[in-house]
Amino acid sequence: MDKYIDLILGSFTGYWNYLVYEITHPGWENYFYWLLTLSLMVFALEIILPWRKDQPIFRKGFWMDVFYIFFNFFLFSLIGYNALSHVGVELFNDFLGLFGIENIVAFEVQQFPAWAQLLIMFVIADFIQWNVHRMLHTVPWMWEFHKVHHSVKEMSFSAHFRFHFMETIIYKTVQYIPLAMIGFGIQQFIVVHMFALFIGHLNHANLSWGYGPLGYIFNSPRMHIWHHARELPDDHPYGMNFGLSLSLWDYLFGTAYIPHDGRDIELGFHGDEDFPQRFGGQTVYPFRKDSGKKLM
Repeated sequence: MDKYIDLILGSFTGYWNYLVYEITHPGWENYFYWLLTLSLMVFALEIILPWRKDQPIFRKGFWMDVFYIFFNFFLFSLIGYNALSHVGVELFNDFLGLFGIENIVAFEVQQFPAWAQLLIMFVIADFIQWNVHRMLHTVPWMWEFHKVHHSVKEMSFSAHFRFHFMETIIYKTVQYIPLAMIGFGIQQFIVVHMFALFIGHLNHANLSWGYGPLGYIFNSPRMHIWHHARELPDDHPYGMNFGLSLSLWDYLFGTAYIPHDGRDIELGFHGDEDFPQRFGGQTVYPFRKDSGKKLM
């Protein structure tokens, strides 16, 4: 028990020191400034090349979404997720130790070229995320958390960050074992994460890009806006276009849907007029006893 207490305390102090260092030491490997730079780049593109020209630059909910950026990527880890992650990994390793298993690496990729390692990790991670995202729409209790993201009524890069903290726990929990079994390191994870983050920014941005033939491989603003459509087609009652970075999975498994230019479609979900408009209300909403009575 003392080991876990020390691990929790060390996680809090360790992440605080890391966060302070990130903010005070700009550099090429600095996550904080990469996140800031990519966000400003896509924001600038929205201003220069807007798809919906009558949409305000600082749309409704913009500043709350900016807060979501810092909460989901930094504050949430500071107030507990970092400690929870370390304890969870240690408990899992101790459980394996009961059976004499020291690690679960089943497929070594370190001997592959760097580009191959990155590509393998990117494809596997994205396929796992596609499946989790689909579950967020089809499993009733998961949908209650995912409603936070779908409460966006005007698309912009910052809408990418509006998601409930429970989604981080769900995604990372499901991803952990498959990626750990392949033996990826933290450097590969950061590179893949930043690339996926950039694509996610673009998908939510007020931009008209569709990528031409590459649209059958990569998700795009023209495709992802249909994922946020308030009105769902009869043949996709739980949603469509679940790809995060790659659209490939949707085309392979029949969940792709782009009937026409969706620039001006209504966004949200049925009942969103009663959904909380502030961060605090959105955070506690899924835990209300009456929130899970309906799926959509």
